Amino acid sequence: MMSPTHPKLFVLDTNVVLHDAGCIDNFEENDIAIPITVLEELDKFKRGSEDIHFQAREFLRMLDAVTGPLLSEEGASRGDGLGNIRVVLGGPLDDRIYTAFLQDSPDHRILNTTLRLTRENAERAVVLVSKDINLRMKAKSLGMQAEDYEADKVKNMEKLYTGKRIVEHCHADQIDLLYNGRGFVPQDEIDQVEEPMANENFVLRNGSRSALATFSANDKMFRRVDKNQAYGIQPRNAEQAFALTALLNDQVRLVTIAGKAGTGKTLLALAAALESRARYRQILLARPIVPLSNRDLGYLPGDIQEKLDPYMQPLFDNLNVIRGQFKENDQNALRIRDMLDKEKLVITPLSYIRGRSLQKMFFIIDEAQNLTPHEVKTVITRAGERTKIVLTGDLQQIDQPYLDALSNGLSHLINRMTGQPLYAHITLEKGERSELADLASNLL
Repeated sequence: MMSPTHPKLFVLDTNVVLHDAGCIDNFEENDIAIPITVLEELDKFKRGSEDIHFQAREFLRMLDAVTGPLLSEEGASRGDGLGNIRVVLGGPLDDRIYTAFLQDSPDHRILNTTLRLTRENAERAVVLVSKDINLRMKAKSLGMQAEDYEADKVKNMEKLYTGKRIVEHCHADQIDLLYNGRGFVPQDEIDQVEEPMANENFVLRNGSRSALATFSANDKMFRRVDKNQAYGIQPRNAEQAFALTALLNDQVRLVTIAGKAGTGKTLLALAAALESRARYRQILLARPIVPLSNRDLGYLPGDIQEKLDPYMQPLFDNLNVIRGQFKENDQNALRIRDMLDKEKLVITPLSYIRGRSLQKMFFIIDEAQNLTPHEVKTVITRAGERTKIVLTGDLQQIDQPYLDALSNGLSHLINRMTGQPLYAHITLEKGERSELADLASNLL
């Protein structure tokens, strides 16, 4: 009979470690078991420059420091008020696992270890922690407890900050001041808005009259938002106007834009970068590489550039949309080609910017929902003076097998940065690619 007073025993899967090397600090007074199979798998990730390689090396260093020169069966203490951690050796596959799955594999050996620990620790809960949904389902089918690693998950997607509020019944004179007057209204004069966030956006309404405004935390003012164009791109709705305002504001150094396909996330970011080009040394447009069906790039034909071209093509497509706003011999169109030739505008896989010094750059990261929280942190902490970072993504279209709408780096960033004066976010809701594309996105 399990006792609620006994600490739990959490068995960690390899993907948890590769997601967050510091995961062992997030289990409080409970104990942790590391199957020897996990260390075998981590051995394959010790060398390399990707984030998972860093996580593997960092975890092994931390584990070595915690365990000391000798590791007993009881494990080593993780610190005051924290439980123990130990490495658990494997053994022959249990008959139930051998019969159910037929073949030996690292996943099944981790299941085998969890099953053995469950039987040996009848007095307390033993829980397998894995980012792999399929492995969790296998564990549950064998009668074991299994759960996702949730330390860096957003708690409630429905409450995730959207960057916009609609405020009804504003005073007509406030809207007049924004539209026809001085263009700003002090915070205390719009008492319908409770606790506005820094750089939060508002649609202020009075009957048929309305105004767009953003809140400036520095001077406690609501400031008018105009639908100004950027390098030939005109905002088509209120959310796009809010996005361009944040993208063109030099005081806002970090911007996130979320929205479904066709809402204009990347197009607006690139247009704003081109409009602001004189204030930056270089424009970098990057995206993570997520091979289809999780197959390595080596499976694709051609040299490395030919392998990467299909992943970078959507970025070039957005650039061509902007170039298409001008005649072929227009100076603005010619400037884009010149910037590409002189590498003032660079389109690259995200992994290629590792180790670079991001000084005075306008840096756009597309498809940021496919990054882990740690990868997002790694990129942003490299920002030097006068660098602006923009992350765009669709929180419902995630291609990484171990991430979801609650655990990806973009959701994590929005959740943690909300309210910071250097940060702005907007969720784009209306598709503007075409009527057909919007219909398909909503109905299919």
